[in-house]
Amino acid sequence: MQWTYPMLTSTRGSDMKTKINKKNPGFFLSAGILVFFILAAIFAGYIAPHDPEKANLELRLKEPCREFPLGTDHMGRCILSRIIFGARISLSVGLLVVSSSLALGLAVGSLSGYYGGWADEAVMRIVDAFLAFPSLLLALGIAGLFGAGFKNLVIALIVVDWAGYARLARSSVISVKEQDYIKASKGLGVGDMHVIVHHVIPNIISPLIVMATIGMGYVILSAAGLSFLGFGVQPPTPEWGSMLNEGKTYIRSAPYIMVFPGIAIMLVVLAFNYLGDELRDLIDPRTRKDIE
Repeated sequence: MQWTYPMLTSTRGSDMKTKINKKNPGFFLSAGILVFFILAAIFAGYIAPHDPEKANLELRLKEPCREFPLGTDHMGRCILSRIIFGARISLSVGLLVVSSSLALGLAVGSLSGYYGGWADEAVMRIVDAFLAFPSLLLALGIAGLFGAGFKNLVIALIVVDWAGYARLARSSVISVKEQDYIKASKGLGVGDMHVIVHHVIPNIISPLIVMATIGMGYVILSAAGLSFLGFGVQPPTPEWGSMLNEGKTYIRSAPYIMVFPGIAIMLVVLAFNYLGDELRDLIDPRTRKDIE
């Protein structure tokens, strides 16, 4: 994932507020979907109707009904409860991976772009090497090397995700480090780290936030894919990707086992992607329309 964005200017704040306040059903629908899943994850222990890991073979493959609104799986576990608790896993993986990748990529890219020279060339060749591999295949290889599990899943996705943030941060730093306010700070004798932290990063963080918002959906989808292949979170822990894997055997006799977790993944990923697009439109003057 690579994007290039112009920097925000100090005169854009009022325009952004005006555009945010305009009616945008898609924006608020996406935000509402995310709030719904976040609240469900936080209060899963209170709103889930059943224990998500408790098996009861007498209730296996029960179709949706009043007691089990989304039915039960092949072990007699409540699918609704497993989706609710699975939101914790999926959103936690997304948050950990994106925040860690953003922090690592921002640090590496900022230092590389600011100082330049041979170090910059060496760092960018390493970044290019990571970006050259198909990200999901690289994550699959790393997860296979270290083994399945929540911790290894997060590590595998961070390893393949940080490079995109580093490249964007580096290109953004190069575009601002020659600005007059940066030269003025250096002229006052301020140290390089002070300039980077207090002047450079605040002016390049906006496009990285946009990238992180869209990246949340990508990471959640990748985590579900790895779990579906057996390299992520393992049963009986409820996780959307592993639920799809467990339900594939019953796709003909009980399709709801796969359909409902698939819908949850689709809604969350689309919501993050739409919010990311909206944020990009707010900070990119090439995509913003005049406000009447």
